Amino acid sequence: MSMMTVRDLEQVQTAFTEAGLDYQLELENGKISITGPSDIVSSEISSRLIAFLFAWINPRRWGRVFDSAGGFIMPDTNLKAPDVSFVRASRLL
Repeated sequence: MSMMTVRDLEQVQTAFTEAGLDYQLELENGKISITGPSDIVSSEISSRLIAFLFAWINPRRWGRVFDSAGGFIMPDTNLKAPDVSFVRASRLL
């Protein structure tokens, strides 16, 4: 099997979206990982964590908080979409 790229992942995500499928995709070592939507408990936990982090980070202008819709291309070209993420202001363009 050939190594998948971020472009390949974007094409698969577009096809899923057009088909009305709500799956989260990640790329790791050239392989696409597919996960279904979170359950209600996981969703509530990540929502609370986002709210707490945002309330702490935003007034201090330390950076930005993102939910699982934010995908990040890592230095090794993997693409990850964590449930909750923080990026320091100095790393943002």
